[in-house]
Amino acid sequence: MNIAIVCYPTFGGSGVLATELGIALADMGHQVHFVTYKQPVKLALLSHHVYFHEVAVPDYPLFRYQPYELALSSTLVNVVKDHNIEILHVHYAIPHAYAGFMAQQMLLEEGIKIPMVTTLHGTDITLVGNHPFYKPAVTFSINKSDAVTSVSESLKQDTLTHFPIKRPIEVIPNFIDLSKMDQQDGPCERGAMAEPHERIITHVSNLRPVKRLLDVVEIFDRVVAQCPARLVIVGDGPDKAPAKALIEQKGLKSKVQFMGNSDEVHKILCLTDLFLLPSQIESFGLAALEAMACRVPVISTNVGGLSEVNVHGYSGYLSDVGDVESMAENALSILMDDATLDRFKDQARAQAQNFSIDLVVPQYEALYKKTIAETELAV
Repeated sequence: MNIAIVCYPTFGGSGVLATELGIALADMGHQVHFVTYKQPVKLALLSHHVYFHEVAVPDYPLFRYQPYELALSSTLVNVVKDHNIEILHVHYAIPHAYAGFMAQQMLLEEGIKIPMVTTLHGTDITLVGNHPFYKPAVTFSINKSDAVTSVSESLKQDTLTHFPIKRPIEVIPNFIDLSKMDQQDGPCERGAMAEPHERIITHVSNLRPVKRLLDVVEIFDRVVAQCPARLVIVGDGPDKAPAKALIEQKGLKSKVQFMGNSDEVHKILCLTDLFLLPSQIESFGLAALEAMACRVPVISTNVGGLSEVNVHGYSGYLSDVGDVESMAENALSILMDDATLDRFKDQARAQAQNFSIDLVVPQYEALYKKTIAETELAV
């Protein structure tokens, strides 16, 4: 198949998932064309099966905000015609499904009917999409898609609850390439991050308020009072400064290291004993899954799709949002005993295997074929 994938080319979960999906499809022999405003961060190497098409947005003084949706629609039209694209797969309802629909309509004028699959990732539904200003556009975009998927059952139910959706939504979860997580340049050198007697605790996110980075600091403060440990924070965002201030206030500066954005998170997770994800909202929790794939148990909140990923008492523990006391107690119950920590590490890895790329990507491939066939029958 010739497939066009539209996504955000960033470190966020949707961009990572879309890029990894495209690479996996290319490895299966499909032609994959990424269409976005810059090369995705995870798309390090292009091949004869993987292509990148930049969406260039002209900078006209007339526009206060540059019309990215129009530029994306026009680019999609050209890519479909120039490369015989058979299906569009857009990640995020707005602006991508909205732009995809406009591209479909322009192509219909030339006698080309191209089906579109829309994958919902979370903030397009729970935050941006649920705003009254955007809600009609999100509803329209979903209902006009030829097939719709969500990354968790929780997100599917949220979508059906908050939007008048007229079409079925298929749950295809996020996935992990376990083989990549197993690849290391050498043994995990824990001594570079901590003393031999210290545990290493990690948090990875875009450091937005919804990730509750200050709760990460509060949990760590309670843990380190009873268990020697170091905290590693990966990512960048608006809560970095207030978190640093809280760390300074609590006298934890020597125990915390900020790593910034990284495309080698698995190398950091290799050193990690426990992963903290106290988010206010998580449609799936890809960061938690990546940690579990690296044999790292997870302490998380019980929101969104996290309970579908992190099994309470098995791969880690779940707590209510903001309950830092419970999360710290659960963390200590894992960290204080070597045998318990080893057991949770093995169980975290076993749980991650349920989301193997080998199990999930064929579900997308089957959906593409089904959607293309249905479109051809409707012509």
